[in-house]
Amino acid sequence: MKKVSSVFWITISIVLAAVIFGMAAPSSFEELTANIQETITSTFGWYYLILVTIIVIFCVFLIFSPVGAIKLGKPDEKPEYKKGTWFAMLFSAGMGIGLVFWGAAEPLSHYLEPPLAEGGSNAAQREAMRHVFFHWGIHAWAVYAIVALGLAYYKFRKDEPGLISATLKPVFGSKMNGKFGTMVDVLAVFATVIGVATTLGFGAAQINGGLSYLTGVPNNFTVQLIIIIVVTVLFMISASTGLGKGIKYLSNTNLVLAVALFALMFFIGPTILILNMFTDSIGGYIQNLIQMSFRIAPLNSDQRDWINNWTIFYWAWWISWSPFVGIFIARVSRGRTIREFMIGVLLLPAVVSFLWFTTFGTSSIGVQSGGGIDLSSFATEEVLFAMFNELPGATILSIVAIILISTFFITSADSATFVLGMQTTYGSLTPPNRVKLTWGIAQSAVALVLLYSGGLQALQNILIIAALPFSLVICFMMVSLYRSLTKEKKELGLYFKPKPKSRKKNVS
Repeated sequence: MKKVSSVFWITISIVLAAVIFGMAAPSSFEELTANIQETITSTFGWYYLILVTIIVIFCVFLIFSPVGAIKLGKPDEKPEYKKGTWFAMLFSAGMGIGLVFWGAAEPLSHYLEPPLAEGGSNAAQREAMRHVFFHWGIHAWAVYAIVALGLAYYKFRKDEPGLISATLKPVFGSKMNGKFGTMVDVLAVFATVIGVATTLGFGAAQINGGLSYLTGVPNNFTVQLIIIIVVTVLFMISASTGLGKGIKYLSNTNLVLAVALFALMFFIGPTILILNMFTDSIGGYIQNLIQMSFRIAPLNSDQRDWINNWTIFYWAWWISWSPFVGIFIARVSRGRTIREFMIGVLLLPAVVSFLWFTTFGTSSIGVQSGGGIDLSSFATEEVLFAMFNELPGATILSIVAIILISTFFITSADSATFVLGMQTTYGSLTPPNRVKLTWGIAQSAVALVLLYSGGLQALQNILIIAALPFSLVICFMMVSLYRSLTKEKKELGLYFKPKPKSRKKNVS
């Protein structure tokens, strides 16, 4: 494979070693990852909170700064994709399976075990929705946006290779062309493999949970193995058709199915309460945003455990996913201005996530508080289907949900093979199919190993571990962007224009 870089061989070797270790000694693998994860969350929780908040502030600064007028491409370039398709592609890659997996389960969990309020109370329901908005809102998309912006700016504006290492040249110079740059790209590729494999594991578990609840199929590793094998074949077929066909069509299909499932749930569920909760939760989210962003509970071990298990986990998830989602968003955002890019990536997906969680979360809490069934007794991947079973049209809702999870699964894996191929072929925008095939098999193998060694807990452990080193890369990426954009602002004369002073006429 002539086009393959050393990043490919180094990272695939690390992944292969992890797969062999996980299959040969699953208990030891789970115990090791759990110990490392515990050390990281207890030691670096404060760091994750501060870093992600700084990223949000930097993104907002870019929206209002004069540099927002700079185009991600040449001055006369137009966007490659229409806004609808662009949004569908970035949304499918950026959230996808996570929304369906956690849509009903996370608000319910926070309602029963809130960080501050009394479990099962009205205050707990408001607190649950507020924290869901916090975990899936602007903070999450800011992490994606900053990585995507760096890649798009240096690739399409400065004609650099589409590599993470290329975004750090303004800070480290020619070192990024050697071993140091290779190390950065290996970190990015490994974080991508782990982040995507974790999501694939969630997807396989939920498809299995849905089939188990509907048809009685066993909910175990063997069934999840079959699901991952089938989906791997499907996404590799899609990957072979290229970015403009397979991923584009699947992303649009995802959006249609997601809208259909959302609409069904919105009208079948407690519609007026959903609208009221959405409005109230938006206010609570905005009002408490700063406090939630920095809350680490240093003097309360129970509250700190909650933050570690939820907030720190999510911040690590977004960071681990950011090279994959960032590269993909960058690839489909050519021709847009920085301001348009930031507003689109930060706000639109966040609002959709808020609507989704309000609809599914309010419904699951309503079913739980109704007393007819205890949804908390079900596995996380089965909560959605158990909730559907208590509503009219349960079978239709469940079938649409399983199809949606499957298409999200295929789209995420398909997009990841493109991104991993691009990162390991010197930034090529058309990586060879054999390279994409290799990465497709690798990420599915990692997902299987994580499920085999410790289920969902192992998935969460390895995610937090992989995110820590890449978070340092994001720090340097922001410094690099600030330097380059400040320099270009001076070159282009992009400054705020003061309003002309009005001249008062003398009246004699």
